[in-house]
Amino acid sequence: MAQSPTFYIFHGDDSISRGEALAKMRAAMGDDGDLNISEFDGAETTVAELLAAAKSYPFLAEKRLVIVKGLISHLTRRGAGQTGKAASEQLIAALPGLPEYARLVLVENETLSEKNRVLNATKPLNNGYIAKFEAPQNLTGWIIKRARDEYGAAITPQAAGAIASVVSNDLRRADNELFKLVCYVDGENPISEEDVAALTPYVPEANVFEMVDALATGDGKRALQLIHQSLRDNPRDPGFALFSMIVRQFRLLLMAKDHLNRAGGSGAKAIARELRVHAYVAGKLNAQARAFSLEQLDAILKRLQRYDQDMKTGRIEPRLALDLLVSSLAR
Repeated sequence: MAQSPTFYIFHGDDSISRGEALAKMRAAMGDDGDLNISEFDGAETTVAELLAAAKSYPFLAEKRLVIVKGLISHLTRRGAGQTGKAASEQLIAALPGLPEYARLVLVENETLSEKNRVLNATKPLNNGYIAKFEAPQNLTGWIIKRARDEYGAAITPQAAGAIASVVSNDLRRADNELFKLVCYVDGENPISEEDVAALTPYVPEANVFEMVDALATGDGKRALQLIHQSLRDNPRDPGFALFSMIVRQFRLLLMAKDHLNRAGGSGAKAIARELRVHAYVAGKLNAQARAFSLEQLDAILKRLQRYDQDMKTGRIEPRLALDLLVSSLAR
């Protein structure tokens, strides 16, 4: 029977999968696990201390679990010098001789370089297990799969894209938003983009998207409703933050329109690549830019610049500037 690993290296920026792997190891320790689990901050402990903990005989159990976070990156960081090198060599030399009951887990939040001395030295050892947890390239697809596999829920691609567009590749935040939405719909229907807008910090940006849609169709009343709703939902913002989001949206629309004119009507994927925006945002830009001419967008941005100058010099309040903007554009 093959020997179970006595040391593990978990590294990479997928904090969700990495955390779940750790949780499974904790659960495997049983009811008295807390008596045999030790945790260390790699920047504040010595190799001798964590080795002593790993070699301590378990109390009324079969295994001793020792979790150390950030040790390898701390020892091999630039500037660690001879002290870091000596400690790294001490760790490497001790790992093959860990007792069978030891479970030493070295956790790193980032992906270690293939040239990392500790990683390279431990790869050939037959009593170790190395796992790389890398964040997904397609966050929208990850959210859809996570909803299905982890929560047994369905989410539309538009809703998943909306979440992905605002979490900045933060898997933990994406999972938190997803969990709230799963509880919110409670299996009655797939999570929709409307659910996301109702329950997440995506609301202000969603309102800007919808406001531009309303302006494109001349529905000034709806555009004003959305602006006032955003201001009510964010009472600390007198209007400056919302105004800046509107300016950003029209600037992106101008660039998207220019790209569409130059590229002969190429779609959202090309806009995402050209403007370096999330695919979901690019889809919105692709649709909205077609509702305006290049001359209209240029005129809108010039108007926004005038309002911005008047706001900064105190000649007009942000809320009034927003009302005037919508009124002029709706006409």
